[in-house]
Amino acid sequence: MVETLDIKITKVASSRLAQVDFNNIPFGKVYADHMFIADYRKGDWGHFRVVPYGHIQVSPATPALHYGQSIFEGLKAYKNDRNEALVFRPLDNWKRMNISADRLCMPYLPEDIFMEGMETLIRMDRNWIPTTLGSSLYIRPFMFSAEEYIGIRPSLDFTFMIINSPVGPYYSTPVRVKIETKYTRAIEGGTGFAKTGGNYAGSLYPAKLAQEQGYHQLIWTDGKEHKYVEESGTMNLMFVMDDVVVTPELGDTILRGITRDSVLALARQWGLKVEERKVTVKELVDGLKSGRVTEAFGAGTAATIAHIELIGYEGKNYFLPPVETRRFSNRVLEELDGIKHGTRPDTMGWIHTI
Repeated sequence: MVETLDIKITKVASSRLAQVDFNNIPFGKVYADHMFIADYRKGDWGHFRVVPYGHIQVSPATPALHYGQSIFEGLKAYKNDRNEALVFRPLDNWKRMNISADRLCMPYLPEDIFMEGMETLIRMDRNWIPTTLGSSLYIRPFMFSAEEYIGIRPSLDFTFMIINSPVGPYYSTPVRVKIETKYTRAIEGGTGFAKTGGNYAGSLYPAKLAQEQGYHQLIWTDGKEHKYVEESGTMNLMFVMDDVVVTPELGDTILRGITRDSVLALARQWGLKVEERKVTVKELVDGLKSGRVTEAFGAGTAATIAHIELIGYEGKNYFLPPVETRRFSNRVLEELDGIKHGTRPDTMGWIHTI
């Protein structure tokens, strides 16, 4: 894209790249050398800069700390055999970030700030993109209120940043999940469709309880009756029932997942039947008992496809068929991985090359 921003660049004195063991990268604990920052002040974006990764100064009175006025995105970059950086569907993340911004009373983020900031960072830290199997560069754009004011109203000042983190696989084994029937992730009229920090903070305690019972994550249900399944942990939820790809329909309680959309697009391209509709807990449990549900998985940026090994409900665990027998989820994972690494044709136009 044509560069339009005046980005001031300050490089690190010495790269930390040599300290990283790319054969053993913990998820979300290692960060690339630089970060991008932009400020929203007096109704306009400016002060674009790339600086060495490090701590930032914020006022202890900023509403982001007190009232959770913050949003974020997550996407990944891969490297092909020509040393090009391949970023998966970044414009969709930019569009979704502005949907979140609107819901949280935050300013519109122009495309050039999102894209040029990301591209500048990746060009500078290209060597931080891992090439080991299952690894990638996780890109985290985020925006938070930066005004020095304790009061219940939308902030006037904001900061937008991007940081990058080389990561290994999010889940190394199939996951065990439990259907949650007490706690709620989101409710109609709330912020469930927005990617905002408060949604995740509220999910930590019930997820912790489930982990103490031997599960990795939860299957969230609707906040009114706990009758319908919605998401799984931080991912969209998908099933194969009677050879039909089934996923809960979108609404204001479910995040519009980019991986979710990609999986459904491939399924339709392959001629498979797809249903986006309400799925009851009863239908799911009955399907597990009868064997109608042959595949269950989470779809999200961090894991791409997270196979579900078993689903717990009312004290009983229902096992899914072995992962190696799952035709659709394995096929779609292989296809998405191939597109992201440039080894399979990108017929959908999903890859942004840097």
